[in-house]
Amino acid sequence: MISDRKRQHLEICLKEKVEDKSCFDDIILVYNAMPNLDFNEIDTSVEFLGKKLSLPLLISSMTGGTKEAEQINKDLAEIAEQKKIGFALGSQRAMIENKELTCTYSVRNVAPSTLVLGNIGLANLNKIEPKEIEKALSSIGADALFLHINPAHELAQKEGDINLKNSNENLKKLIENLNYPVVIKEVGYGISKETGKKLKDLGIKTIDVAGFGGTNWVKVEKLRGGKLADDFVDFGIRTPCSLLELKDIGVELISSGGIRSGLDIAKSIALGAKICAIALPFLKVYDEKGKEGVEKYIYQLEKELKTAMFLVGAKNIEELRNKRYILKGFTKNWAEQL
Repeated sequence: MISDRKRQHLEICLKEKVEDKSCFDDIILVYNAMPNLDFNEIDTSVEFLGKKLSLPLLISSMTGGTKEAEQINKDLAEIAEQKKIGFALGSQRAMIENKELTCTYSVRNVAPSTLVLGNIGLANLNKIEPKEIEKALSSIGADALFLHINPAHELAQKEGDINLKNSNENLKKLIENLNYPVVIKEVGYGISKETGKKLKDLGIKTIDVAGFGGTNWVKVEKLRGGKLADDFVDFGIRTPCSLLELKDIGVELISSGGIRSGLDIAKSIALGAKICAIALPFLKVYDEKGKEGVEKYIYQLEKELKTAMFLVGAKNIEELRNKRYILKGFTKNWAEQL
């Protein structure tokens, strides 16, 4: 059952070592010794998908479809409302197939105004019609749809859907028939310039690169008995590299995949991201320290982001977007071959 799989995913992510190191150490923001700013006046707010966020931050997709997921989603969405940041749900396939699970995705009673994204997989479009997705989004009061594309993850899963024929046609059909913005999201393996351009041509305006460097779903699935060869555990495009791949193609970018600090957020913005998204760290802090721990973590991210902005002389996010950076190591080599 889908619910059992979601429960296993939660348990593995909380108990096992399934994260990889990102390449954000390869990005150096250029220090400004005369920022000419008052630290307390730095503005971290940003407009995204029609909502104003106090931070360029989204609590990203984690779960749904299980009893445990209901409380996790409600608690994290409530914090997102209080902190004025975005919130994204896990795949809604489970509630589309079993309407009794809708409550595990319903967060509007605790988050009436914050940005909320629903979620479905590209592979699911072979079987689920746009009208069903529209109804699922409407039932939870979503503002937009995360459409996750995850061929590596599907291939690693014992139950994975590896028939991705007609993906282009299905995506175009969804965009044309859905009355919600569609945001493409990888799940940890990044998106190349070629794929980004294809998505833009199909009508996509916002992409979450979700690059390699955070939760590694091939590792997760191997712990569930998946048989994908070890050679593919490190397959993918690292998050900073994916941002560089897509920064000039003309779409809004979300940076996720290994974002762990406010400095990582600042570097992502400088590399071209509009906002950033974090998942597993929020889940771990919530599991260990509850809602209070999550609130402290968001405060820490905000302070670190403001510190980075102060030290490069950026009074707001738009100015940060134009600050100079230096690349080194793996990311520099990648950039030179673009």
